[in-house]
Amino acid sequence: MDLLTTELNRLLRNATGNTLWLVDENIQLDVPANPSVQVVGNRLDVIERLQQRGWQARFSDFDLSACADEHFDLILYRVSKEKPVVHFLINEARRLLCPDGSLVLLGDKGEGIRTYARKAESCLGGVRREQKLGKESWLAEIGAGSKAGECPDHQRYTELRPVCEDAQHEYWSKPGLFGWNKIDRGSALLIEHLPSMLNAPIPFDGSVLDLGCGFGYLALNVTNNNTRLVCSDNNAAALTACRYNLDKAGLEQAEVIASNAGDRLTSGFDLIVCNPPFHSGFSVDGDLTDRFLHAAQRLLSANGTACFVVNQHIPLERKAGDLFTDIHTHLDTGQFKLVRLRKPINPQSQGCS
Repeated sequence: MDLLTTELNRLLRNATGNTLWLVDENIQLDVPANPSVQVVGNRLDVIERLQQRGWQARFSDFDLSACADEHFDLILYRVSKEKPVVHFLINEARRLLCPDGSLVLLGDKGEGIRTYARKAESCLGGVRREQKLGKESWLAEIGAGSKAGECPDHQRYTELRPVCEDAQHEYWSKPGLFGWNKIDRGSALLIEHLPSMLNAPIPFDGSVLDLGCGFGYLALNVTNNNTRLVCSDNNAAALTACRYNLDKAGLEQAEVIASNAGDRLTSGFDLIVCNPPFHSGFSVDGDLTDRFLHAAQRLLSANGTACFVVNQHIPLERKAGDLFTDIHTHLDTGQFKLVRLRKPINPQSQGCS
């Protein structure tokens, strides 16, 4: 357990007044639920783990509008990877903290923690106290003062806006999801080659799952009104943006479902398209690819096709070896790989007999 997690656990264990804990990714917890602490987070998997351990935890895109002004004595926050998210939550802290309350930020120097602390000091108007926890890790406590100043720009965090377009669609998105303001090059490559991977035209005639949908780029380019479409993601901002883009394209009948790598979905899809994440917060998480592969194995119909795009260094073919009997690398550009998976092995048939 790293120094930041150890310190965060200590603060959560000792919290006594009205406390708000803002959680994103990379949360490791070994303390029992504290009834003084309310939790709000934008990652479904994190929130569900906390709920299972008894925490008062709510999943949202950091929607704190229901929280009363000047209600919290303490706000705890391990800073996020995305700068607009951090800036937005610093702004919210000014409204939510009681006059003698404090915001505690934790992070590494390379994550911008000291810059965030200075910005929070300006916004909240109180005293800033910093503590070095290790070689690169810092804790900053900023009090709510009477001379609040300029708050950092959060790029209108709560608002969807048009961010990019191509010949087919205009895409709306917002800060809070990875690659929020551009078309992902890997996803664009997958759509370009999808007809040859399927040996069939797109829009695809059948049931489609966009697994880890983001703002819905893959879904919008592979389906039409005749397609049964399901999109899933565990990021609250992604779900909001995807729903908006589908409605804007006239795909109101499509389902957008909050799930952790498809865990809430039922099987039977003819086509699964996926550009799986391999970062969790500031870290690379190799297990994410495994989770998405296992989901594709479970959710794909017996005669269906799963089409993945991954970074070249991810050994998707090897990882898929025990899950599918038909594995084909369609393209390797040296940066991205397009991999087609067919004939999922029945999970119930694996293991000892």
